[in-house]
Amino acid sequence: MSPDMIFTSESVTPGHPDKLCDQISDAAIDALLREDERARAAVECALATGVVFLAARYAADALVDLPALARTVMQDAGYAAGSFDARNCSILTSFVELPLEAREPPLAELENDEAVGRRVAHEQANVFGYACRDTPEFMPAPISLAHRVARALDAARRNGFSSLSPDAKTQVSIEFCGGRPRRIHGVSLTVAFDGAAMNNDKFERLRTIALDALSVDGMKPDAQTRVQVNAGEPFEIGGPARHAGLTGRKNGIDSYGEIARQSGSALSGKDPSRIERAGAYAARHAAKNIVAAGLAERCEVHLAYAAGQAQPLSLSVETFGSGRVADDKLARKLGKLLDFRPAAIVRRFGLRTAPRESGARGFYLPLATYGHFGRADLDLPWERIDVADALKS
Repeated sequence: MSPDMIFTSESVTPGHPDKLCDQISDAAIDALLREDERARAAVECALATGVVFLAARYAADALVDLPALARTVMQDAGYAAGSFDARNCSILTSFVELPLEAREPPLAELENDEAVGRRVAHEQANVFGYACRDTPEFMPAPISLAHRVARALDAARRNGFSSLSPDAKTQVSIEFCGGRPRRIHGVSLTVAFDGAAMNNDKFERLRTIALDALSVDGMKPDAQTRVQVNAGEPFEIGGPARHAGLTGRKNGIDSYGEIARQSGSALSGKDPSRIERAGAYAARHAAKNIVAAGLAERCEVHLAYAAGQAQPLSLSVETFGSGRVADDKLARKLGKLLDFRPAAIVRRFGLRTAPRESGARGFYLPLATYGHFGRADLDLPWERIDVADALKS
């Protein structure tokens, strides 16, 4: 990352087709774990005009109507009528139900260290966690502000701006100076209207929504901040009627807005036995605590896993020259304080019991929009700064 640059990150509203797929996949994970905390599952979704394809491979002592769940998610996102209607779209399924013996062992075994050691990574994975001092939630400013504008657009649609499509994209460009965010260079919105055309009144309303969202606290727009609406190709219609969606296709939005590394693997649609999901949460927790402890301005934590092994092959820390302690020393401290074995991560964060404790809202479903990290609106265990003091000592 250059210390002086303009960096752009994007977010999308819940009605974006890719995000619809992520939400359906994570709603399925919530539903299966709510009934059976030992469930193992991989759920993927694809959709286009009038058609949803839902694939699931799972072992669970649970009875879940996944097609009905998919329709509920799509309706909640705003598709209850029009060019894509959750109530009457076709849903094709491909389900593989595995024997119950393929489930995870009883959770009580997680109290036994030997049992934890037997829970190995099922896949090879390089996972990364990142944190910085750009924002109060220790997230990069571009993605944090892009999420804020996307939330504002969806809230406006739900609260009176009814012609606005559920599908919208936001991009925020931040000017960095000396490695720190200095000003908001510009905002770009890509939106569609259901049965209505863009006009000056709508443009001004959208511009006001974006600027108001960015004027809440911290860095605010200035007189030179540009706001563009549909500056690219025409966008008369949005949602699945315009472009197809697929689970796991918005990894930059899910993580750090592409300003930092991420594994490339989808986070949504996987139960917590998948180390590419649980490990990404553990790496973020570690990086955030290092920055919160005042030991670095920016920090990336990397964990490398091999299939069939519990301990990560490698734990490394990169503070990009901003660390107050040597990177290798920070890595050794993390290794002593935190257990990065897959089952230990599941135990520490309660990743199998959280869906039941979260109630109807779900635990994984809310993560499928507006990112898995830096979520001040959710009490996520990997966002807690509970080992910052220990890292200082």
